[in-house]
Amino acid sequence: MLAVAADRVWKFFGDYPALRGADLSVEAGSCLALLGRNGAGKTTLLRILANLSRPTKGEVKIFGDDSRGAEARRKVGYLGHGIGVYDDLSALENLILFGELAGVESPVRSAMEALERVGLAKVKDGMAREFSRGMRQRLAVARAFLHKPEILLLDEPFTSLDDKAIAVLQSLLQDALAGGATIVMSTHQIREAMELATNVALLERGQIVHAGLREPEMLTDPGWLYRTYGAQS
Repeated sequence: MLAVAADRVWKFFGDYPALRGADLSVEAGSCLALLGRNGAGKTTLLRILANLSRPTKGEVKIFGDDSRGAEARRKVGYLGHGIGVYDDLSALENLILFGELAGVESPVRSAMEALERVGLAKVKDGMAREFSRGMRQRLAVARAFLHKPEILLLDEPFTSLDDKAIAVLQSLLQDALAGGATIVMSTHQIREAMELATNVALLERGQIVHAGLREPEMLTDPGWLYRTYGAQS
């Protein structure tokens, strides 16, 4: 069953086509590494998949339903470049609020469990604005995982994380996959992504130029995918 399906998605910013008929299919329970050079359209595509931006043309389905529907939105967790937390709330208050918005059954308990998982339980009453960039990023990770989404859309999730936090995130992702979740992850840290990925897609100039299973060569040689399937210079 397809968890995510993008069909001939175009996105224009003025006259510039950031996406040019991008097609992407992600099987339920898989982990897709979405790769591409800067400006390829990865962030634009992920934001459209997360229903944070509307495509100019084309459509996106979440488990066969229109991605704009309330039920589809509840199934998705998104972690983007922006931290996406409220500076004037504590870590705990932030997660309780997001839990309530997501319809989590026990927002306080879920918030505490999420803070424990990302190593922020001891600073749960600290204001988000006082956190370091790395701590804020871990809080954003906790927010994305809080409601146990069936689909996780992650845009450069390892950015600004130290080695310990990277290990925490990888553990969360592994647990999510073991629980049947579907992951679409854009990153420049190819080695970390390949350790988790079951599938890989390469985006170039707004088009998916390759999509398939992760190959053994991708684990040992980060440039192999680009040399093999990328545009020849």
